[in-house]
Amino acid sequence: MASTTFRTKTENDWNSLYYRFKQGKQFEAELSIGVQVPKGRWSHSKQEILATTLMDFKKTNAQLKEFNIFINREYQNSKLVGEILAPRAWLKEKIKIFFNQETSNPDIDKTIFLSNFIDAFMEEAKTKRTKKNTPVKSRTVQHYQTTLNKVKDYEIHIGKRIKLLDLNLKFHNRFIEFLEFEQHLNPNTIGGYVDDIKLFCSNADKKEYPVCKDFKLTEFYSPSNETSDIYLNETDIKKIFEKDFPQDYLDNARDWFIIGLWTGLRVSDLLTLDKSNIDGEFIFQTNAKTDYPTIIPIHDQVQSILDKRKGDFPRQISDQKFNIYIKEVCKIAKISEVVSGSKVVPITIERNGKKEIIHRKKFGKYEKHELVSSHSCRRSFASNLYGKIDSLTIMKITAHKTESQFLKYIKITPKEYALKLKQHWNKVKF
Repeated sequence: MASTTFRTKTENDWNSLYYRFKQGKQFEAELSIGVQVPKGRWSHSKQEILATTLMDFKKTNAQLKEFNIFINREYQNSKLVGEILAPRAWLKEKIKIFFNQETSNPDIDKTIFLSNFIDAFMEEAKTKRTKKNTPVKSRTVQHYQTTLNKVKDYEIHIGKRIKLLDLNLKFHNRFIEFLEFEQHLNPNTIGGYVDDIKLFCSNADKKEYPVCKDFKLTEFYSPSNETSDIYLNETDIKKIFEKDFPQDYLDNARDWFIIGLWTGLRVSDLLTLDKSNIDGEFIFQTNAKTDYPTIIPIHDQVQSILDKRKGDFPRQISDQKFNIYIKEVCKIAKISEVVSGSKVVPITIERNGKKEIIHRKKFGKYEKHELVSSHSCRRSFASNLYGKIDSLTIMKITAHKTESQFLKYIKITPKEYALKLKQHWNKVKF
């Protein structure tokens, strides 16, 4: 049986606590564990901190007992696998592991700390292949990085590192509260981060790293809410198409917008179109997100734009400028119906006693042009065609894999459904 002892070596106001672990002649080491005890409050005979108002002595005593059990267990596990131990280095590493400190050994740290695991996970993703034998998308890795940033923000907020073993329902609830009330994020955004956390846990579990299994519970849910994005109906699109824009940058953005509204392409696919994507009466494009080939017939308004530009697409612009310009385009075209939706607005918050301005989505009533974004292209395309042709045909163009995903894109209001029913009844009157 191993011999273990805690002791102090000084008589200062605060004194470091040392831990000695000895197993016969094979193993002996003594190191500071980073815990300090007030002068005169350490009992060597009882091996505990005596009652004091200067620290939480009960909690620390409980932690010391857990630490002693941990070291004994780790030592026995090491012997079972025949590991050759360098006493001081081994004990130093185990002290760091128990007290939530990095060991400087990446192979060990990634099996313990969430942020280290995510770093390793992203590194693997650079060379990893998907089930379809395609590389992991850079946008996917970018989202992993954003999740890692949120994890680090949370660690700063609570003042401690998060271990894989800490990822229980308590963490889940507090992490969501942090993202909602401290970071002021909406449920769908939070849900994306929780999805990543569950993916990391699942991967760590498959690697047989020590990870809390709470991620498998239904209570470890990913928050979500119904999106309030708007769509442009065919009357709106006609107004935009027929409006003259003397400014070249707005005319160029309007033309891209019309093409997007009649193709349903994601902005990453839309703004890269050129002559090579045209074949007769069709536009061919490979979906950058899914690698799915898309073939779309050229709408009359799109053909008019191509004819105006001698068979070519508009001048290429960035996603960011496209989103800015199309709001201006819609404002000038008087797309001003007041609708419910979410708009990014500046809000003032207080952090560490200082006021800070951040930008977050705020739900409210706005003129439609204020809510237009590049995403409006796909939503408008799907919503305007829904009910006119079969859903499967629309899904083949929008590259939605499931009908449930597709239906989330349909933004027809209850009133519009009622008007459609009324029009149908008017046609079939007896």
